[in-house]
Amino acid sequence: MKLSAESPLNVPGIRPVLLAQFFSAFADNALLFATLALLKNAEYPDWSQPILQMVFVMAYILLAPFVGHFADRFSKGRVMMIANSIKLLGVIAIGLNISPFLGYSLVGIGAAAYSPAKYGILGELLPAKQLVKGNGLMEASTIAAILLGSVSGGILADWHVSTALLVCAIIYALAVMANVMIPKLEAARPEGNYHPKRLVQQFFQACQTLWQDKTCRFSLIGTSLFWGAGVTLRFLLVVWVPVALGIQDNTTPTTLNAMVAIGIVVGAFLAAKWVSLQHAGKALPAGIAVGVLVAVFALETHLLPAYGLLVMVGIFGGFFVVPLNALLQERGQQTVGTGSAIAVQNLGENGVMLAMLVLYSVAIWLGVSAVVTGVAFGILFALAITCLWFWQLKRSA
Repeated sequence: MKLSAESPLNVPGIRPVLLAQFFSAFADNALLFATLALLKNAEYPDWSQPILQMVFVMAYILLAPFVGHFADRFSKGRVMMIANSIKLLGVIAIGLNISPFLGYSLVGIGAAAYSPAKYGILGELLPAKQLVKGNGLMEASTIAAILLGSVSGGILADWHVSTALLVCAIIYALAVMANVMIPKLEAARPEGNYHPKRLVQQFFQACQTLWQDKTCRFSLIGTSLFWGAGVTLRFLLVVWVPVALGIQDNTTPTTLNAMVAIGIVVGAFLAAKWVSLQHAGKALPAGIAVGVLVAVFALETHLLPAYGLLVMVGIFGGFFVVPLNALLQERGQQTVGTGSAIAVQNLGENGVMLAMLVLYSVAIWLGVSAVVTGVAFGILFALAITCLWFWQLKRSA
């Protein structure tokens, strides 16, 4: 396939970045479902499953003041390599039966360090006019990995959990090898005071700077709501499938997650084609549609229509989140640096994830039906994005 001169794929270093991201995200998603199967086999209660994600999220929150500086202090390709190595240690810990929660927290530490580097490197490799397209490629790579990784994790876990964990370790090792292929870039901010107290102060100064910027605040709220909703939907599907469809395996929830991934690939492509940084607000109605579709989906009792609804959730979701990510990177690079901007974004996103997961766990612990939980979750998300849309329209008036 012949690429245009304007294609981000023509930029040196982009291809190994996308390859490393694919392997890393593939292993992340396969590992989640393999570890959930491990908990299921060990007869952990249903409400404990989100705790697995909570320990992962807590790593993002606790390390938020430091990982942005870490990403800006060194070449981002090397930071990605170190982060994937930590993830590899985490899956080894799970495979050795040390503790699924401890091992998954190590994976969370690696992911927290990885995220500012993987998105920040786009801002360093690509000009502003290619950032939306670059983000579209990054999201497409990520979602393709989620698609294949989720399904592979479920199928392998149904066959043999230890084999699933071994495959995850191999894929993380491939991600490390891909990271080595990324050209060594100059560090964004090699000099500075890196005392922990100073880093915390600088991080909260970056938080203040970005949250006071109306454009950044708009992007932060939108992406935080979206990814908080996404991770909650993933766990909801695990308990929804047996209740609504009467299916008890590990493969069906992962396949349904894959339908969302397929949709997000399409939505990311459409956003890259139709939405510019100057008109990122056009994506907000798509976010409202996500909530409405999730509420409708929760009432479904047949598998094929459920597949279709989740593909639509993904399409609208990808169209919603890609322009907001690009908007934050562009503004963040102008203000506090891309690494710090993504770290602030991670704090917001993971704070919302943690809050949503706690509410979800409490609902399941109290015995609320998965169907009722799904409907309420979709309606609340749609209302939240509606409020954000009206706020954006008022701000633009």
